[in-house]
Amino acid sequence: MAGADRADRHDVSDDILISTQPANGEELWRGPVSDVEAAVSAARRAWPPWAARALTERIALLRAFSNIVRRDADTFAELIARETGKPLWEARTEVDAVVNKVDISVQSYAERTGKKKFDAGLQASAALRHKPHGVMAVLGPYNFPAHLPNGHIIPALMAGNAVVFKPSEKTPAVGEALVAAFHSAGVPEDVIQCVIGGPEQGKALVAHPGVDGVLFTGSAQAGIAINRKLAANPGKIVALEMGGNNPIVVIDTPRVADAAALIIKSAFTSAGQRCTAARRLIVTQSMFEPLMAELVPMTRRLMVGDPMGEPQPFMGPVIDNEAADRLTESFLALLTAGGRALLHMRRTVIDLPYLSPGIIDVTDVPERPDIELFGPMLQVIRVPDLDAGIAEANNTVYGLSASLIGGTPDDYGRFWANIRAGIINWNSPTNGASSKAPFGGIGLSGNHRPAAYYAADYCAYPVASTEMDQPRAAITVGIRS
Repeated sequence: MAGADRADRHDVSDDILISTQPANGEELWRGPVSDVEAAVSAARRAWPPWAARALTERIALLRAFSNIVRRDADTFAELIARETGKPLWEARTEVDAVVNKVDISVQSYAERTGKKKFDAGLQASAALRHKPHGVMAVLGPYNFPAHLPNGHIIPALMAGNAVVFKPSEKTPAVGEALVAAFHSAGVPEDVIQCVIGGPEQGKALVAHPGVDGVLFTGSAQAGIAINRKLAANPGKIVALEMGGNNPIVVIDTPRVADAAALIIKSAFTSAGQRCTAARRLIVTQSMFEPLMAELVPMTRRLMVGDPMGEPQPFMGPVIDNEAADRLTESFLALLTAGGRALLHMRRTVIDLPYLSPGIIDVTDVPERPDIELFGPMLQVIRVPDLDAGIAEANNTVYGLSASLIGGTPDDYGRFWANIRAGIINWNSPTNGASSKAPFGGIGLSGNHRPAAYYAADYCAYPVASTEMDQPRAAITVGIRS
């Protein structure tokens, strides 16, 4: 694995965006920055005829999209692996999720936004139907550049919205390829558009008066900025998914090796670049030594390497050198503040963002930072018992995902009842949530508009009607004789 000249992960100079591969620093893609005004104007013109199409016709086109992605799965997975740095095996699972999203969304749309009609008395009927909002802006992240934005795009298009999608400036090639698949399936080009650009284009989309909704996945800082920008505009629907400082709590269990494997999957899959990744391992004092005796050697054996390499690594690089620098500096800061390294995080390739997984005991750090350290770093906190573990797990402004490892059904019942999170698991990883369930959190993890199966809720609004085939009315009170 050769080194490369150190360079920024992306470049938006001279109205050109350049994407390079984190694994080797080589240029992967370049293209012009888009005109947001033109894209929104085109979407507004395209939306009414799209919304007027029959639902069955829209679904047929989206099924054609999933067939195209399935047909080109190998090419698409390779593009994802090269642009994100995630191993090819993992990129393939992302493509599978893109394909499966259509069928899940059809079921969700029927269940969450189906038509209803019932008797309203006096020969009238009442009806419930749903309408699309109009033009939806989808702002995607770099860690799942196809699956996560697609989780907004499919339900939005199915409901009859037009979509203007801005992929992360770190993964524009995947975003462009995703939109091209929709166009190849027959979805009109102005109904789903890809806007290329950086933060300025994202801000312009959020603030544009022609955008009726903003569907965002990314950092808490960016989500808060969006929320603040739109606070005075309640007519614009906003769905925010903003990550977490997720806890995995371990109490008594005889299956220590299994517990260690679950922790590794939670903390280090995708090089820790998942919003549901475990950031904090909270372990009872009695389990600490036996658990570390399994966890540290097992983590040390994880292969970190080229996403296209053979044999396939467990994890590839993080997204860019800037991210790798922040993570190594954060590890050092925790050491300086009183942390004890159980497994040092190291840069393994000069000038490329490869990091070995780091594990650090921060029990004695007096003021642990409550931030999302987005990478392969696990902080360990020792506690006396489950109640203390629950209190420590809740010691965060986030609330996305939490897992309990070990214990009895009564222990899990207490854990489930008291943990503040939108996803709560038992003897399962913190990540890998099902698309057949809602996905979202509380606190700084979201704004109570969960995605995945519940995405239909924010892609259409309910309309209640009372209906009679002829006008029938009489005024019986307060009329002069």
